[in-house]
Amino acid sequence: MKRLGLSLFTIVMLLMTANSSLFAVEKKSIKDFRVVPASKATILQKGENKNYCPICGMTLPLFYKTNHAAKAQHGDKQYCSIVCAVEDVVVNDTQLTNFRVVDNSTLKFIDSAKAYFVVGSKKPGTMSVVSKYAFGEKSDALKFAKANGGDVMRFDALYKLVEKSLAKDMAATKKRQAKAIKKGAKMYKKMCKKTDKRFNSTADAKAYLISSGICGKIKGKKHQAISLYLNSRK
Repeated sequence: MKRLGLSLFTIVMLLMTANSSLFAVEKKSIKDFRVVPASKATILQKGENKNYCPICGMTLPLFYKTNHAAKAQHGDKQYCSIVCAVEDVVVNDTQLTNFRVVDNSTLKFIDSAKAYFVVGSKKPGTMSVVSKYAFGEKSDALKFAKANGGDVMRFDALYKLVEKSLAKDMAATKKRQAKAIKKGAKMYKKMCKKTDKRFNSTADAKAYLISSGICGKIKGKKHQAISLYLNSRK
C-alpha cells in the first residue's frame, strides 16, 4: 500500500509539474498586441534603416499597430508611435506634413486627420504609459474602446495631448534606455567583434549590426540594447 501511495503521489506531482510547464510555455507564447508579421507591415520610409524608428530605433513591425508616418523634407519618415513623431517635431525641429497612421482594422495606413483614436485602453502603450490606437471607422474605435477601455478622440486633440505629456514620456524613456545601455555594453563585450564606428542614431546602429554581422544573428531585445549602447558612444 505504501508503494502504491508513493506511486500515486509521484503521478500527481508529475501532472502538476507538466501543467506548470505547459502554462509557462503558453504564457511565453502570448504575442504582444502591437506586433504583426513583417510580411503584413507596410514600410513607407526608404534606405537601409527603413525597418527602424528614426527616433528611438524600435523595430517597426514589432510596434506596427501604433505606427505613424509623415512626409519630411527628404521623403517619408515612419515612427513606432506618435510620441516619437511629436518628439521629432518638438526636439529636432523637423518639418512634418501629411500625417498618416495604421488603421488597426485593416493594418493599412490612413490619413491621420480622418482617423479615430482610442486613447488610454488596457492595451500596451508605445513610448508612453498611455496607449493610442487608430481606426478608420468610428464604429470600430467605439467597439475597441468598449472592449478595452479608453476615450475616442481625433488627431488634433491627440497631438496636443502628446505635446503636453512629451517631457514626461521622454524622461521615462531615457531612464529605461539608460538601463538597456548598461546591459547592451555587457552584451557587446561578450558576444560582438569590436568596432570603432560611430552612429548618428540607434536605427543606424541596428542596421549596421545586421549588415556587418559583428554580433552574429542578433534580434529582439539584444539587438535593441547593443544598438542603444553603440549609439551612446561619442
